[in-house]
This record gives sequence, structure tokens and C-alpha cells, in this order.
Amino acid sequence: MARSHRAFALLAAGLLVTLVAGAGLAHDYKVGSLVVDHPWTRATPKGASVAGGYLKITNNGATADRLIGGSVEAAGRFEIHQMSLVNGVMQMRPLPAGLEVKPGASVELKPGSFHLMFMDLKQPLAQGQRLKGTLVFEKAGKVSVEYSVEAIAGPAPAHGTHQGH
Repeated sequence: MARSHRAFALLAAGLLVTLVAGAGLAHDYKVGSLVVDHPWTRATPKGASVAGGYLKITNNGATADRLIGGSVEAAGRFEIHQMSLVNGVMQMRPLPAGLEVKPGASVELKPGSFHLMFMDLKQPLAQGQRLKGTLVFEKAGKVSVEYSVEAIAGPAPAHGTHQGH
């Protein structure tokens, strides 16, 4: 009997660890009718003062909303930016009015396009690290998120695969 009780206790403990670890892997966040999928950034070299933030926002609602701001614990400033090709030259500009997410649509913030700028970094970002942050939407309000820090170079992680988590 003691042996079966011990086996049950080990099985229960393993299940609890799996559930807790699985909860830590959740990388989708919901606020109002918005779903924020897989926030991430890249590791930075020593001495870097900026990093980019990336994610996908899906609006499942009937009205538009707008990402208007946020913060990340590792940076002194947070801005929403857009990169675009103008007369054959890639330019980056801040979006002080934020970024609209139309009803029934998704907006992907990714390298070379819309993205977040984490400025005045307090320390280098290391691969495998998790950064606590907040996104602020005009209608839906605030949502707490965690950015996974991916490799310093290489392709963006595929949404939905949660590689490295």
C-alpha cells in the first residue's frame, strides 16, 4: 500500500509541475476583444541602448482599437514605430498616435515593419530571459505581457509554435 501511495504522490507531483510549467509557457494574452500573440525581442550586444519588440495583435471585436503605449521593465522608454521604404531608402518613424487594429483583423509587429522600440535599456538582454511589460490600448485598456528574448540574430519565431519556451 505504501508503494502505491508513493507512486500516486510522485504522479501527482509530476502533474502539478507540468501544469505550473505549462502555465509559464502561455504566450498569448487577452484584453477585451484583443488577443496579443507571442511578444518577443532579440538579445542585445553589450552596450546596446535600444531593442525592438515584436508581437501579433488580433481584434476579435466589432470596433477598432488602437495600441497607444506601454512599458517594459528593462527600458526607460517605450515607443511604437514603423519602418517603411521611402524613395528607395528604409526609414523608421515613431507613431505618436499609436497603431490601429481594425475589427476582425490582425496587425503583426515584426522586424522591418511595425514594431516596438525599447529605449534606454538598463542592461543587455540575454537569450532565454523573460521581460515583464505592459501594453496599453485605447479602448481595451492595459494588459500585462512577457516578452521572450530570442537569439541575437536569426529568423523571427513562428507565431503559435512558441519555440524556446
